Amino acid sequence: MHILDERVSGCRACPRLVDWREEVARTKRAAFADWTYWARPVPGFGPPDASLLIVGLAPAAHGGNRTGRMFTGDSSGDVLFAALHAVGLASSPISVRADDGLTLHGVRLTSPVHCAPPANKPTPQERDTCRTWLEAELEILRPTLRAVVVLGGFGWQATFPALAAAGWTVPRPRPAFGHGARVTLSAVDGGPPLDVFGCFHVSQRNTFTRLLTPAMLRQVLSDGARAAGLDVSGAPGSGESQREH
Repeated sequence: MHILDERVSGCRACPRLVDWREEVARTKRAAFADWTYWARPVPGFGPPDASLLIVGLAPAAHGGNRTGRMFTGDSSGDVLFAALHAVGLASSPISVRADDGLTLHGVRLTSPVHCAPPANKPTPQERDTCRTWLEAELEILRPTLRAVVVLGGFGWQATFPALAAAGWTVPRPRPAFGHGARVTLSAVDGGPPLDVFGCFHVSQRNTFTRLLTPAMLRQVLSDGARAAGLDVSGAPGSGESQREH
């Protein structure tokens, strides 16, 4: 996995994303004026033998693009790591920088697009170009991977083709995204099945409007962790309806 992460970090395949991530690093945000931005593709974060994978959308311009670690340094990451810690999957509820000592327990974080995109909107071509990295990551994780939690509809659409390429059978038509959705995929070689869970993305828009609450997020993470055979703390329940988004 270390070799893959290094290769991801050196990718320059999408000119628009390269220009944007480097421009953000030059201009910076006033609050981070003293930072040297990572300004490269952000590799996955977590152990190479994880049994649970969490798939997002893409690094944030002043989050992962600044810190060099997935979901680290922005409000979305604050929400996600707090929930991961609450259910026993992260050593800390706070993720500030790549060298802050935080560790993940049996879970790895990744995204279908590894560069920060303008307006947080990768193009379909950029998504498809970057898919080879997700496919390679899934192939490495395949011996231990038992569950995937996908954050948001973009990640959902991007993840299933990668799962198919990495050796799981994806039903047709492709399962529809919804918060709390659960799909079980069989392995083409007869290996263990893989459970895929849908969850609203941890974006500011979703958390500020309470489309996604902390309890809803903890519930999906707990369900995913249990499907992956991981021990989780407590038994959170959302008590809220599941809506598509």
